[in-house]
Amino acid sequence: MSKLPKQHQFLDLSDYGRTPARWIAKSLKNTRFTPIHVTTLFIISGFLAIACILYGYYYLAAFFLVLKSILDAADGELSRLKNTPSYVGRYYDSIADFILNFLFLLCFWYVGEQSILYMLLSFFLIQLQGTVYNFYNVILRNSVNGDSTSRVFEDKAPTALKGEKQSTVNFFYKLYDILYITFDKCMYVMDNKASQCQPFPKWFMTIVSFFGLGFQLLIMAIMLVLNLEMYIIAFFIYSSVFILVFIGIRKVFLK
Repeated sequence: MSKLPKQHQFLDLSDYGRTPARWIAKSLKNTRFTPIHVTTLFIISGFLAIACILYGYYYLAAFFLVLKSILDAADGELSRLKNTPSYVGRYYDSIADFILNFLFLLCFWYVGEQSILYMLLSFFLIQLQGTVYNFYNVILRNSVNGDSTSRVFEDKAPTALKGEKQSTVNFFYKLYDILYITFDKCMYVMDNKASQCQPFPKWFMTIVSFFGLGFQLLIMAIMLVLNLEMYIIAFFIYSSVFILVFIGIRKVFLK
C-alpha cells in the first residue's frame, strides 16, 4: 500500500504480494535493475504460467501466476525506492497486464473446450472488473496526495518525467489508450461523479479490491490447484454482477 498515505491505507485483498515485493525491490535497489526490468520479469512469469497451463502442470502454473502478481507489485516498489517514477513504466505494466489476461483466459478456453464467445465475454468483464478497482483506487490516491503516476482520466499523453523521452511516453500512451479506452469510458459512464466524493472509506476500498488484478490471479491459481480450470471463465462472468453492486454502494452511501 505504498501508493497511499498511512492514514488512508486499507486491507487490499489483491495486495498479498506486497511484503515479498518490497524484499525484492530492496534487494535490487543498489543494482542496475530498473522497474522496467522487473516488469519484463513478470511478463516472463506470465508466459511460464501459460506454458504450464497448456501442458497440464497446474501447480506450477499457480506458482507462476502468484509470482507474476508479486513481481507486478515489485516494479512499483523499486520505482519508489529509486525515486524514478515513469509514465513509460506505468503504461508498459498495464499493456502487459492486458495482453497476459487475454492469454490466460485463452488458455482456459483451450483446455476447457468452451465457446470462444464465452471466453471473450469473460475477458471483457475481467478487464471491466479491474477498471472498477483501479478507477476508485486512483481517485482515492489523487484525493489524498498519494502516488499520482496514474491519473483518474487518461485523456491525453502526460508530460514526460525526468529520464523519459516524450516520444516514448506518447507511443506507450497511445497503445494504452487503444487497449483501455473502452473500459475507462464504460466506468466513467457508470459513475462519472465518483471523483467529486470525499476520500472513500477503508471498508469500501477493501470490498472493491476483490476486483484487483492480484486477487483475480489468486483466484485463477486456487481454481487450477483444485482442478476447477473449466469453471474459471464462468467465475469471472458471474462474479461481474458485483460491478453493479459496488457502483450502487458508492452512489447510495458515499456521496
